[in-house]
This record gives sequence, C-alpha cells and structure tokens, in this order.
Amino acid sequence: MPASQHAAGAFDIGSALSVRLACRSGALKGTTSGLAPGFVQGNLAILPADLAGDFLRFCQANPRPCPIIGVSDVGSPLVPVLGRDLDIRTDFPGYRVWENGELVAETGDVGQYWRDDLVSFVIGCSLSFEEALLDEGIPLRHVERGLRVPMFRTSIDCVPAGPFSGPMVVSMRPLKAAHAIRAIQVTSRFPAVHGAPVHIGDPALIGIRDVSQPDYGDAVEVLPGELPVFWACGVTPQSVIAKVKPPFAITHAPGCMLVTDRRNTEFAVI
Repeated sequence: MPASQHAAGAFDIGSALSVRLACRSGALKGTTSGLAPGFVQGNLAILPADLAGDFLRFCQANPRPCPIIGVSDVGSPLVPVLGRDLDIRTDFPGYRVWENGELVAETGDVGQYWRDDLVSFVIGCSLSFEEALLDEGIPLRHVERGLRVPMFRTSIDCVPAGPFSGPMVVSMRPLKAAHAIRAIQVTSRFPAVHGAPVHIGDPALIGIRDVSQPDYGDAVEVLPGELPVFWACGVTPQSVIAKVKPPFAITHAPGCMLVTDRRNTEFAVI
C-alpha cells in the first residue's frame, strides 16, 4: 500500500483510539493527515537513557521544531498523559530504526527492537494545527490529495545541546497571500505544535534548492499566485540523528504520527 494511502472505512477515522488500534493491527500503514479531527498528533524520537537528558535539553533549546508534549519513563512504552490505551511500540503506522545514524529498518511495529533502557519523546506535530487552518477555509493541497506534507532540511541551525546539533527541518504548505496572512494568525495560537511559520517565500533563503524535491514526505506543487509557507517540523530529530549518529534510535516514519487522546484546543494559547 502506498505511504499516502490507508484502508479507508476499515476503522473509524474520527476516533483517536480507533486510529491507534488500526496502527496496532496493521490496518493503517499510511499518513495520519486528516484522521481523527480535533485530536493532537505527535512525532516520535526514542533514545537510550544515557542520551535522554541531552536530547531533552536540545528540545528545550529548540521549542519551535521540537515542542515536547510527552515523555515516557525509562523502558516504558506508555505515555499516560497522551492516552490511556496507548503503546509507543505499535501505535504509529510507520517507524524508522537507526543505528549509528544509519537507517537500518522501516516497520509498523518496533516491539522486536524494544529495550529496557529506552526513553520515548513525543513531539508536537503541525498536523494538529491543520484542523484550525481548514476550519478557517484555508485549503491544504496535501490533505486534499491524501499526501504527506512535504518536508525539507534547511540551512537554519538548531541550538546545540550536548552531542545534539544539526539543521532545522521545515514542512511546506503553498498558500495564496491572503491565506498565508491568516495562517500566521491562526497557527500563532499553537506554540506547542510548532506555532507560526519560520519563513515565507523564497526557499533559497533557508537553504532549500528545489521546493519540488522534498527531503521527506511527498512533493506538492506551488501554483502561480501562491507562496510557499514553511513551519518548523518535528522531523528535525531525524535530521539531527543522521548527523550525530547515536548508537541506537527509533523515530516515526515522516507523515506517520501518533494520534493522541489530547484535544487540539487544549494546546491553543488564546
């Protein structure tokens, strides 16, 4: 099944728990964009405990790309603050497993890779604020087409912490100028899920050579009369992991998020 598709109708796409159970059973293998409207979605970074403190400081120093919304206890696959029936090992539709900065596996279940020294970090996701944009009548092309949002590595350096450093990753949505202005206002209300855009307009100014060739996700064209609008993205830890090369790590597959029981409205500041 292509990454941009899922078995529509096989589960209740409006229920956060149903989406997680669909991931757990293998029924959902694609993007979670547009699923369970109203519920917060999250990115994932799992690291050994001896690196967890430095990674926490890295996230705290870089709240735009890495806003933490939940952290597990050492060795626990549970993050109760995000959902009672929630298992980090199975409830994403796609995972990536890393060794020494190299991608060694892509899977829908990381149970076989689980270790007692792992700490899970769930990071706020821009898919959460998309509901607010859609409610404002702002069209989102990747949602309309069932695609993963396009994501790009940039020339914007994150603030380093311990061994962790690297470039910020951004997600891009093409918008007409009036919609872009409104999108800034709307997403500014959601700092816990990346907040306002970090850049609008010329991609080259943030080190993106070709906006039609994303580093992650699916390509979405920018039509005449539209501006590319870029938000900080929770895939940033994957870029950092590839640079820092920790001995072991697990992340989500881009576009394949954890759907939590928390409501988007809980994270709005006004």
